[in-house]
Amino acid sequence: MESSKVKPTAMRLLVLQFLLTKKVAVSLSNIEDYFDNSDRTTLYRTLKTFVESGIAHQIDDGTGITKYALCEEQCNCEIETDLHLHFHCNNCNETICLKDHKIPQIKVPDGFVSENINLVVKGICDKCSV
Repeated sequence: MESSKVKPTAMRLLVLQFLLTKKVAVSLSNIEDYFDNSDRTTLYRTLKTFVESGIAHQIDDGTGITKYALCEEQCNCEIETDLHLHFHCNNCNETICLKDHKIPQIKVPDGFVSENINLVVKGICDKCSV
C-alpha cells in the first residue's frame, strides 16, 4: 500500500487484509457484511481509493453489481498491458479474475479513444461443474 502512496489507515488495512484472503471478486455488500459495524460510505471510499491508486480494480460482470479484486504487483490497469479476463459463474454467481489470460490489444477506429475494456466470460466454474 505504501508503494502506491496511500495512507495506511486502520480501515484500509482491514479491507486490504480482507481482499487478500479472497480468491474471487467481491462486492461492496460482501465487504459490508464482513465488517458489519463499519460505515458503508467509509468502505466505499476505501475501495474507490484502492481503485484510483491501482491497488484494486473494479469489475462489471454484467450482474449490475460492481465487484472488486486486488491488482497484481506492478499492475497499472493499463489497457495495453494489464487487463485480464474475468469469469462469472452462472451457478454460484462468483466472479473470478483469470489473471493468466490477458485481453489482447483491441484497435478501435480512428477518432475513438479506449478508456476501459472489460471482457467477461460467463458459464459454469470448475467448482460447480463437478
